Amino acid sequence: MSRALFIVDVQNDFTEGGALGVEGGAAVASAITDYVRAHRGEYAHIVASRDWHDGDNDNGGHFSATPDYVDTWPPHCVSGTPGADYHPSLDTTVVDVHVLKGQGRPAYSIFEGTTDDGLPFAQKLTDLGIDAVDIVGIATDYCVRTSALDAVHAGLCTRVFARLTAGVAAESSQSALTELAAENVEVVR
Repeated sequence: MSRALFIVDVQNDFTEGGALGVEGGAAVASAITDYVRAHRGEYAHIVASRDWHDGDNDNGGHFSATPDYVDTWPPHCVSGTPGADYHPSLDTTVVDVHVLKGQGRPAYSIFEGTTDDGLPFAQKLTDLGIDAVDIVGIATDYCVRTSALDAVHAGLCTRVFARLTAGVAAESSQSALTELAAENVEVVR
């Protein structure tokens, strides 16, 4: 198997103090860095995604002045702003492939993104020969969940490392992990 690590949306706006900061986000950024440094040799490629939204529109209804926090959100991860940057505790020098998602529309899954060289992410995975993935990042109950579901539905052997994720809420994060396990994603606790 050719295994990749997906680091999903470990960005300033999703960690404490950010526009949509989750509790434990900064700690997860640091823990992911420790994990990658200890396990780099287990991965053919390390991939990191970022929300990368437009600042001059509502991104297909994704941004709202009165968000419902289900389908609409306050502005976050606007391209080129500090909120869209990777969290400083995440060591990005080990990242082989950078993926941007959003860009004018709602996007939760890493599979909705494009790589720095302009390829749709699914095409890049095919080109790299990846058939197994481990997923870590933020938020367990949104972008990690959706990325893992898309990975397993694409036929990839998929694992989520729960201790290397941070979620919006404990209940919805647990529900997401239960759903993933039911969909044949291995949830590693």
